[in-house]
Amino acid sequence: MAVSKKEINLNNYKLSEKDPFMCEEQLIYFKLKLEKWRSEVMADSEKTRENLQNNNTPEADVADRASTETERSLELRTRDRQRKLVAKINAALARIKEGSYGYCIETGEPIGLKRLDARPIALLSIQAQERHEKYERSHRDD
Repeated sequence: MAVSKKEINLNNYKLSEKDPFMCEEQLIYFKLKLEKWRSEVMADSEKTRENLQNNNTPEADVADRASTETERSLELRTRDRQRKLVAKINAALARIKEGSYGYCIETGEPIGLKRLDARPIALLSIQAQERHEKYERSHRDD
């Protein structure tokens, strides 16, 4: 489903359960929200990359070197998380384009506006997510 360029402001638009689920306004709202989030993540990722490139002077002190390596490791993990998040955001934007956004990939039921507003990359309804987490807990290798 193609989303038109209706005027929607992220700060003023309020999601309503009264509107048809994933109506044009809701799709535009989530598209804008996801695009804004992606821009912010990409900007943070660029800062992380620059920080890693600019701070590569070897430390003379062993303790300082260890501290620097720990910080680099944390930055790399953060960058990897950001890369994965961008992929999830792009996948959500693709689902908006194809018309499957907002529906649980397990049950096909609507995910729920409050859940999507809090986590716009959600793939599962709350019930499906709870079942998934319960299954994960019961099948953990302890």
